[in-house]
Amino acid sequence: MNAFDVLGDPVRRRILVLLAESERRSGDIVEVIQHEFGITQAAVSQHLRVLRDNGFARVKVDEQRRIYSLDAQPLQEVDDWLNRFRSFWEPKLSALETEIARGKKMRQS
Repeated sequence: MNAFDVLGDPVRRRILVLLAESERRSGDIVEVIQHEFGITQAAVSQHLRVLRDNGFARVKVDEQRRIYSLDAQPLQEVDDWLNRFRSFWEPKLSALETEIARGKKMRQS
């Protein structure tokens, strides 16, 4: 499965956001995902397995708990692909940054 296949699912993207914030116990991930998506613990476990099997998440066992953390390496594939398109939005973002700075300067005056 390539990075885009893994990231194509909103549940897996949400789990990655959670893991980007901090490492988490599997039970904590299940609790958040069940609340937000209304899916079963088994379904969440399946998504965690896809993330783990495809290198997006690492897991360590702490007694009877599984602790998940983000492995950002597979996101390099996404970054490499997006790099082709950065030239389309970087000038616009730079112009926006200039306008924001100009607005802040005007408010301070």
